[in-house]
Amino acid sequence: MPSTNNQTRYANGETIIQHRVFLVDIVDKSTKPEILLDRMNELKNLVETYGGLVILSEYQKKDLPDPKTYIWKGKLDEIIDGMLANDANLLIVWNALKPSQIYQLNEKLRIISEEKKLPVKMEARDRIDLILKIFEKHATSGESRLQIELAAIKHMWPRIFRMWLDLSKQWWSASGGGWWATRWSGETNTEVMKRHLKEKVRKIEKKLEEYTRTRSIQRDTRRKRGMTTVGIVWYTNAGKSSLLNALTKKGVLAENKLFATLNSNVWNLYVITDPILGTGKEILLNDTIWFIRDLPPKLIKSFSSTLEDSIESDFLLHVIDASDPYIQDRIDVVNQILADIWANQKQILVFNKMDKLNEGKKAEIMSRFDSSDAVFISVKQWDGLVELKDLLVRYA
Repeated sequence: MPSTNNQTRYANGETIIQHRVFLVDIVDKSTKPEILLDRMNELKNLVETYGGLVILSEYQKKDLPDPKTYIWKGKLDEIIDGMLANDANLLIVWNALKPSQIYQLNEKLRIISEEKKLPVKMEARDRIDLILKIFEKHATSGESRLQIELAAIKHMWPRIFRMWLDLSKQWWSASGGGWWATRWSGETNTEVMKRHLKEKVRKIEKKLEEYTRTRSIQRDTRRKRGMTTVGIVWYTNAGKSSLLNALTKKGVLAENKLFATLNSNVWNLYVITDPILGTGKEILLNDTIWFIRDLPPKLIKSFSSTLEDSIESDFLLHVIDASDPYIQDRIDVVNQILADIWANQKQILVFNKMDKLNEGKKAEIMSRFDSSDAVFISVKQWDGLVELKDLLVRYA
């Protein structure tokens, strides 16, 4: 397939952009190097999940970001030079940018792209833009696609208005109009867009309410049948999908990628409680969405209908990567999001990937989190699964 400077390729006559990515993170001066590395690794994983190739990464230690472009001018000039030298076409900023900042960044990159006559225009996105793109890529159900669309509108809304206002000002300058021309053009375009987006949001929320009612009926039916429902929560890459495969043998997609699964599903787990009589207990596992640090409240709210399965479950199964060096931070992130959505049920803490630890580290983790509500397992080696099932039956 022909290509132009490794940035585009052709398949079935269609041009596909090859994202060559420059990562940048702006942190305050007190940020420890190991935290900075962890943040950058997580951002790199997001890019790889999206399908991009990370070319370079950079950080800037500043207590306050540049009010115009978030990245201060000197560092931004260095980054753009690096992008040009390495054919990078996408700048991803870890931080959440204001509408004016992402707009100014993209304007600067657009102008340089046109001046240099680049075959693929350089552009910038923040981390939330990237997460939304990944959501869109992995959404397969009708409900998840609606939720993605709702989240995208709410995230992009201020940026669209900013764009309209800037375009109106440009039109006023080009036309030599008076203050009334700016006022008339800006307000008219903004109001048209505002009405359109409000109507779009209203229709999406109405459709999501139908999914919510259906799920509520299903939950009521399960309660009447005396079935126990468990909500599964986890920080990304804790091994949740592999655990579901081991418990239910349903062939759940298990990939070493952030957000490899997105849709909410219910899985049946039948546990034998009396081997002689062959009787047991049926437990329903609610596979809801992932958690990750610094998710904006508006983004979480967009998935409120899916998260209801966690809120309404009898108790929670909190899957944790025992080998994660920031294990307590991951637990705290999940617990904070659960508190934000008022999910305060009792939890079983499932420490997975114990096989990755040496004996000393295993003993430390087991001592540190010693509790009747904790179980230590290795899905890869099938260790601890019997103990986990026993704990599930005891809770049920």
